[in-house]
Amino acid sequence: DISDLWNPKFHIKLNNNVVTFGSCFAQHIGNAMKDRGFQWLSTETPPLGLSETNCKKFNYNIFSARTGNIYTTSLLKQWTEWALGKKEIPKEVWLKDERYYDPFRPAIEPNGFASKKEAGESLLQAVQSFRQSIKKADYFVYTLGLTESWFNSEHGYEYPMCPGTVAGEFDETKHKFVNQEFNQIKKSLSQAIELMREVNPKLQFILTVSPVP
Repeated sequence: DISDLWNPKFHIKLNNNVVTFGSCFAQHIGNAMKDRGFQWLSTETPPLGLSETNCKKFNYNIFSARTGNIYTTSLLKQWTEWALGKKEIPKEVWLKDERYYDPFRPAIEPNGFASKKEAGESLLQAVQSFRQSIKKADYFVYTLGLTESWFNSEHGYEYPMCPGTVAGEFDETKHKFVNQEFNQIKKSLSQAIELMREVNPKLQFILTVSPVP
């Protein structure tokens, strides 16, 4: 609709597989592409017969896999390392009101999981689906979201949000806040892209910025 502002490096064809991940605005990109007839790829489809309302409630077809929001480039790198077997998926699970929550997708199940096993299996499915997104995509759209991040200083992995907000308990001795700077953000993004291209050398990337202040 708006022309002559820039010259894109490539043009996406209608039959190209496009995946979308990142902060919350990425879902609007996926929806816009579907509405315009592009091949938006979902590698983690909802259970057969699940209503459209419940698909949205349980976070299916929001992103190309059921990862939840990937707010930072370091989280993107973390998901990529898990998907490609570079790092082990953590076993940490949070308990709240006798329900179990995935620390890396705290809001993915509105009422949590019935058991630690169920939470772990769901995360593993999301990681495997994320791997399929990397392998099958022609274009990987990533929406950069935040500089603010929370890490487990004991084990080194990152959470998408502060423990104790949706679920879990905040522990100031091991939960560390990091406001990431440019060089750190760029390095994580470059490393994630390099890792993805190890399994899909032809993968092209489109970076967007969330317009949400």
